Amino acid sequence: MSTSTSTSYDTLLVEERADRVVVTLHRPEARNAISGRMIAELHRVCEDLERDPRLLLLTGHGGVFAGGADIAELLGRGRDEALQGINSRLFDRVRRLPMPTVAAVDGWALGGGAELAYACDIRIAGPDAVFGNPEPGLGILAAAGACWRLGELLGESVAKQVLLAGRNLDATAALACGLVMDVVPADRLTAQAHALLDRMARSSALALRLTKLVTNAPGAHPVADDLAQAVLFEGRDKEERMTRFLAKNEKNEKNEMHEKNGARA
Repeated sequence: MSTSTSTSYDTLLVEERADRVVVTLHRPEARNAISGRMIAELHRVCEDLERDPRLLLLTGHGGVFAGGADIAELLGRGRDEALQGINSRLFDRVRRLPMPTVAAVDGWALGGGAELAYACDIRIAGPDAVFGNPEPGLGILAAAGACWRLGELLGESVAKQVLLAGRNLDATAALACGLVMDVVPADRLTAQAHALLDRMARSSALALRLTKLVTNAPGAHPVADDLAQAVLFEGRDKEERMTRFLAKNEKNEKNEMHEKNGARA
């Protein structure tokens, strides 16, 4: 599989593949804290993925996902900046990307770092992963999605433990409450994330896009289900995949029949 690494980013390492983009948060001097520059560069990644939909893998450099937002920058922000939703607009854009997104989290994912991970469709964790939202201790709230998204992911009780009581969720707790799909050794985290993406890449890209679109739609949506299915039912991809499936089943049944007949003889 051909790959290329972009050098046009200051705070990200971006690897382009045919079916996916791998983005590593890269501010080692600041525990990958999410700065305004990083926000702008992640918007560029989103723009590319909206134009050319592919899977996205998000991870952090140096055993840390993201230690939070850049506090020095937050200190200088006022009411007008808060109303711009600088972080929340990006994280919502990540949430709405056409194709599935995976966050591979090891080490700290705090504040805005946690909220970025929450915005992804699926999270897997290394054994040292820690999710938390300590914003009230800094006199602010988790305003980039955690106050409502965390309740959707974990339920009201656990969300309030994190948001109000300052509870951090380590890898074990995150797995137990369903925040992460799996916990794997740190040296296997990236490989496991790619294995997950490989599994998704074998599915129909259009089926994945429509499934994500319908799943993210608010409330009950049987009409959306029907419309999306109607598009897929008319597609060549569905016909080819189902034809292969039936042919494989028919072959397996014939092999089983031959084995049974051989055993009887």
